[in-house]
Amino acid sequence: MIISRKTFLRATGFSLLVAAGKKLGVVFADAAQNAAFAPSRALTAGRWAMLVDISKCLEKEDCTKCIQACDRSHNVPEFTEPAHQVKWIWKASFENVFPSQQHDYVMDRLKEKPVLALCNHCSEPPCVRVCPTQATWKRADGIVMMDWHRCIGCRYCMAACPYGSRSFNWLDPRPHIAKLNPDFPTRTKGVVEKCNFCEERLAKGQLPACVEACPQKAMVFGDLDDPNSQVRELLRSRYTIQRKPELGTKPEIFYIV
Repeated sequence: MIISRKTFLRATGFSLLVAAGKKLGVVFADAAQNAAFAPSRALTAGRWAMLVDISKCLEKEDCTKCIQACDRSHNVPEFTEPAHQVKWIWKASFENVFPSQQHDYVMDRLKEKPVLALCNHCSEPPCVRVCPTQATWKRADGIVMMDWHRCIGCRYCMAACPYGSRSFNWLDPRPHIAKLNPDFPTRTKGVVEKCNFCEERLAKGQLPACVEACPQKAMVFGDLDDPNSQVRELLRSRYTIQRKPELGTKPEIFYIV
Protein backbone atom coordinates (compact mmCIF):
# COMPACT_ATOMS: atom_id res chain seq x y z
CA MET A 1 0.00 0.00 0.00
CA ILE A 2 1.31 3.41 -0.94
CA ILE A 3 0.97 6.09 1.76
CA SER A 4 0.99 9.74 0.77
CA ARG A 5 3.36 12.16 2.47
CA LYS A 6 0.41 14.04 3.99
CA THR A 7 -1.06 10.86 5.49
CA PHE A 8 2.34 9.81 6.84
CA LEU A 9 2.88 13.14 8.59
CA ARG A 10 -0.59 13.00 10.12
CA ALA A 11 -0.03 9.46 11.45
CA THR A 12 3.41 10.30 12.80
CA GLY A 13 2.15 13.46 14.53
CA PHE A 14 -0.72 11.57 16.14
CA SER A 15 1.64 8.86 17.42
CA LEU A 16 3.97 11.41 18.93
CA LEU A 17 1.05 13.18 20.60
CA VAL A 18 -0.16 9.91 22.16
CA ALA A 19 3.33 9.06 23.39
CA ALA A 20 3.78 12.52 24.87
CA GLY A 21 0.44 12.26 26.62
CA LYS A 22 1.37 8.96 28.21
CA LYS A 23 4.72 10.35 29.34
CA LEU A 24 3.06 13.45 30.74
CA GLY A 25 0.60 11.26 32.60
CA VAL A 26 3.48 9.37 34.17
CA VAL A 27 5.13 12.65 35.17
CA PHE A 28 1.95 13.91 36.82
CA ALA A 29 1.45 10.55 38.54
CA ASP A 30 5.02 10.60 39.85
CA ALA A 31 4.60 14.18 41.07
CA ALA A 32 1.39 13.29 42.88
CA GLN A 33 3.02 10.25 44.45
CA ASN A 34 6.04 12.30 45.57
CA ALA A 35 3.75 14.93 47.09
CA ALA A 36 1.76 12.27 48.92
CA PHE A 37 4.89 10.76 50.46
CA ALA A 38 6.78 14.05 51.02
CA PRO A 39 8.56 14.02 54.41
CA SER A 40 7.21 17.45 55.28
CA ARG A 41 4.55 19.83 54.10
CA ALA A 42 4.55 23.60 54.15
CA LEU A 43 3.38 25.19 57.36
CA THR A 44 0.57 27.65 56.69
CA ALA A 45 -1.36 30.13 58.78
CA GLY A 46 -3.90 32.88 58.46
CA ARG A 47 -1.54 35.20 60.33
CA TRP A 48 1.81 34.19 61.78
CA ALA A 49 2.84 35.49 65.20
CA MET A 50 5.50 34.81 67.82
CA LEU A 51 5.53 34.94 71.62
CA VAL A 52 8.74 35.42 73.59
CA ASP A 53 8.68 34.37 77.25
CA ILE A 54 11.12 36.83 78.83
CA SER A 55 11.38 34.91 82.10
CA LYS A 56 12.31 31.68 80.35
CA CYS A 57 14.81 33.50 78.16
CA LEU A 58 16.45 35.09 81.22
CA GLU A 59 17.09 31.68 82.76
CA LYS A 60 20.20 31.69 80.58
CA GLU A 61 21.07 35.32 79.95
CA ASP A 62 24.29 34.51 78.16
CA CYS A 63 22.62 32.06 75.75
CA THR A 64 22.69 33.14 72.09
CA LYS A 65 21.74 29.88 70.41
CA CYS A 66 18.70 31.40 68.72
CA ILE A 67 20.83 34.21 67.29
CA GLN A 68 23.51 31.79 66.12
CA ALA A 69 20.92 29.55 64.45
CA CYS A 70 19.38 32.51 62.64
CA ASP A 71 22.77 33.81 61.48
CA ARG A 72 23.80 30.39 60.16
CA SER A 73 20.51 29.80 58.37
CA HIS A 74 20.43 33.18 56.65
CA ASN A 75 24.10 33.93 55.98
CA VAL A 76 24.10 36.95 58.27
CA PRO A 77 27.58 38.54 58.09
CA GLU A 78 29.77 39.25 61.11
CA PHE A 79 31.29 42.73 61.14
CA THR A 80 33.61 43.94 63.88
CA GLU A 81 32.60 47.57 63.39
CA PRO A 82 29.31 48.32 65.19
CA ALA A 83 28.36 50.77 62.44
CA HIS A 84 28.39 47.94 59.90
CA GLN A 85 26.52 45.43 62.04
CA VAL A 86 23.79 43.38 60.35
CA LYS A 87 21.21 41.82 62.66
CA TRP A 88 18.09 39.72 62.15
CA ILE A 89 17.54 38.81 65.81
CA TRP A 90 19.51 40.34 68.65
CA LYS A 91 19.47 41.18 72.34
CA ALA A 92 18.99 44.65 73.81
CA SER A 93 18.19 45.97 77.26
CA PHE A 94 14.58 45.95 78.43
CA GLU A 95 14.71 49.75 78.60
CA ASN A 96 15.69 50.03 74.94
CA VAL A 97 13.22 47.44 73.67
CA PHE A 98 10.28 48.78 75.70
CA PRO A 99 10.86 52.51 76.26
CA SER A 100 7.14 53.14 76.77
CA GLN A 101 7.00 50.53 79.56
CA GLN A 102 9.37 52.44 81.79
CA HIS A 103 8.31 53.78 85.18
CA ASP A 104 9.71 53.93 88.70
CA TYR A 105 8.14 50.61 89.61
CA VAL A 106 9.15 48.47 86.67
CA MET A 107 9.95 44.95 87.84
CA ASP A 108 13.49 44.86 89.19
CA ARG A 109 14.13 41.52 87.55
CA LEU A 110 13.72 43.17 84.15
CA LYS A 111 15.79 46.31 84.68
CA GLU A 112 18.81 46.36 82.36
CA LYS A 113 18.12 42.74 81.40
CA PRO A 114 18.66 41.54 77.82
CA VAL A 115 15.53 41.01 75.75
CA LEU A 116 15.27 39.44 72.31
CA ALA A 117 14.30 41.77 69.48
CA LEU A 118 13.53 41.13 65.83
CA CYS A 119 11.29 42.35 63.03
CA ASN A 120 7.74 42.69 64.38
CA HIS A 121 6.06 41.75 61.08
CA CYS A 122 3.51 44.44 61.79
CA SER A 123 -0.08 44.22 60.62
CA GLU A 124 0.30 47.86 59.55
CA PRO A 125 3.95 47.98 58.49
CA PRO A 126 5.19 51.53 57.83
CA CYS A 127 8.20 50.14 55.96
CA VAL A 128 5.93 48.74 53.25
CA ARG A 129 4.15 52.05 52.73
CA VAL A 130 7.32 54.06 52.13
CA CYS A 131 9.25 51.65 49.87
CA PRO A 132 9.35 53.21 46.37
CA THR A 133 10.15 49.97 44.54
CA GLN A 134 7.95 47.52 46.47
CA ALA A 135 11.11 45.72 47.54
CA THR A 136 9.38 45.13 50.86
CA TRP A 137 5.82 43.88 51.03
CA LYS A 138 3.47 41.96 53.32
CA ARG A 139 2.29 38.47 52.46
CA ALA A 140 -1.28 37.31 53.00
CA ASP A 141 -0.13 35.39 56.11
CA GLY A 142 1.34 38.54 57.65
CA ILE A 143 5.05 37.98 56.97
CA VAL A 144 6.78 41.20 55.89
CA MET A 145 9.16 40.20 53.11
CA MET A 146 12.20 41.67 51.34
CA ASP A 147 13.19 41.39 47.67
CA TRP A 148 16.90 42.20 47.62
CA HIS A 149 16.91 42.44 43.82
CA ARG A 150 14.41 45.30 43.93
CA CYS A 151 16.04 47.12 46.84
CA ILE A 152 17.78 50.31 45.65
CA GLY A 153 19.29 51.12 49.05
CA CYS A 154 17.31 54.30 49.66
CA ARG A 155 16.79 53.24 53.31
CA TYR A 156 13.32 54.79 53.50
CA CYS A 157 12.16 51.57 55.17
CA MET A 158 14.84 51.92 57.84
CA ALA A 159 13.74 55.47 58.57
CA ALA A 160 10.10 54.37 58.77
CA CYS A 161 10.68 51.34 61.03
CA PRO A 162 10.29 52.47 64.66
CA TYR A 163 11.95 49.31 65.99
CA GLY A 164 15.39 49.41 64.36
CA SER A 165 14.68 46.02 62.84
CA ARG A 166 16.39 46.60 59.49
CA SER A 167 20.09 46.60 58.64
CA PHE A 168 21.92 48.16 55.71
CA ASN A 169 24.86 46.50 54.00
CA TRP A 170 27.44 49.27 53.88
CA LEU A 171 30.03 46.73 52.75
CA ASP A 172 29.92 43.53 50.73
CA PRO A 173 28.64 41.05 53.34
CA ARG A 174 29.80 37.88 51.62
CA PRO A 175 33.46 37.90 52.76
CA HIS A 176 32.19 38.25 56.34
CA ILE A 177 30.03 35.13 56.47
CA ALA A 178 31.58 32.63 58.88
CA LYS A 179 30.10 29.51 57.29
CA LEU A 180 28.13 29.80 54.09
CA ASN A 181 24.70 28.18 53.91
CA PRO A 182 24.36 27.24 50.22
CA ASP A 183 20.58 26.87 50.56
CA PHE A 184 19.97 30.55 51.29
CA PRO A 185 20.91 33.52 49.09
CA THR A 186 23.61 35.99 50.10
CA ARG A 187 23.10 39.71 49.81
CA THR A 188 25.15 42.45 48.20
CA LYS A 189 26.50 45.82 49.23
CA GLY A 190 23.88 48.56 49.23
CA VAL A 191 20.73 46.61 50.19
CA VAL A 192 18.62 46.37 53.32
CA GLU A 193 17.84 43.09 55.05
CA LYS A 194 15.93 41.80 58.07
CA CYS A 195 14.19 38.81 59.67
CA ASN A 196 11.81 36.99 57.31
CA PHE A 197 10.17 34.72 59.94
CA CYS A 198 12.11 31.88 58.24
CA GLU A 199 9.63 31.74 55.37
CA GLU A 200 11.97 29.38 53.52
CA ARG A 201 11.79 26.93 56.43
CA LEU A 202 8.02 27.22 56.73
CA ALA A 203 7.80 26.18 53.07
CA LYS A 204 9.57 22.96 54.06
CA GLY A 205 7.35 22.29 57.05
CA GLN A 206 9.92 23.51 59.57
CA LEU A 207 9.62 26.01 62.40
CA PRO A 208 11.79 29.15 62.42
CA ALA A 209 15.43 28.43 63.22
CA CYS A 210 15.40 30.55 66.38
CA VAL A 211 12.35 28.75 67.77
CA GLU A 212 13.84 25.35 67.06
CA ALA A 213 17.23 26.23 68.56
CA CYS A 214 16.03 27.74 71.85
CA PRO A 215 16.93 25.30 74.68
CA GLN A 216 14.53 27.05 77.09
CA LYS A 217 11.58 26.86 74.68
CA ALA A 218 11.13 30.57 75.33
CA MET A 219 9.80 31.24 71.83
CA VAL A 220 6.41 30.08 70.55
CA PHE A 221 5.39 30.43 66.91
CA GLY A 222 1.91 29.90 65.55
CA ASP A 223 -1.26 31.05 63.83
CA LEU A 224 -2.81 34.11 65.44
CA ASP A 225 -6.02 33.54 63.51
CA ASP A 226 -6.46 30.04 64.95
CA PRO A 227 -8.28 30.26 68.32
CA ASN A 228 -6.95 26.81 69.23
CA SER A 229 -3.28 27.54 68.50
CA GLN A 230 -0.70 27.63 71.28
CA VAL A 231 -0.11 31.30 70.54
CA ARG A 232 -3.74 32.17 71.19
CA GLU A 233 -3.87 29.96 74.28
CA LEU A 234 -0.88 31.79 75.79
CA LEU A 235 -2.36 35.18 74.91
CA ARG A 236 -5.52 34.19 76.79
CA SER A 237 -3.72 32.84 79.85
CA ARG A 238 -0.64 35.08 80.20
CA TYR A 239 -0.04 38.81 80.39
CA THR A 240 1.82 40.06 77.35
CA ILE A 241 3.21 43.34 76.07
CA GLN A 242 4.29 44.60 72.64
CA ARG A 243 6.89 47.04 71.42
CA LYS A 244 5.56 50.60 71.08
CA PRO A 245 1.91 49.61 70.56
CA GLU A 246 0.95 53.27 70.78
CA LEU A 247 2.32 53.79 67.25
CA GLY A 248 -0.48 51.73 65.71
CA THR A 249 1.74 49.37 63.70
CA LYS A 250 0.14 46.34 65.42
CA PRO A 251 3.22 44.15 65.99
CA GLU A 252 2.88 40.38 65.68
CA ILE A 253 5.60 39.77 68.29
CA PHE A 254 4.28 39.44 71.84
CA TYR A 255 6.32 39.26 75.04
CA ILE A 256 5.24 37.35 78.15
CA VAL A 257 6.29 39.22 81.31
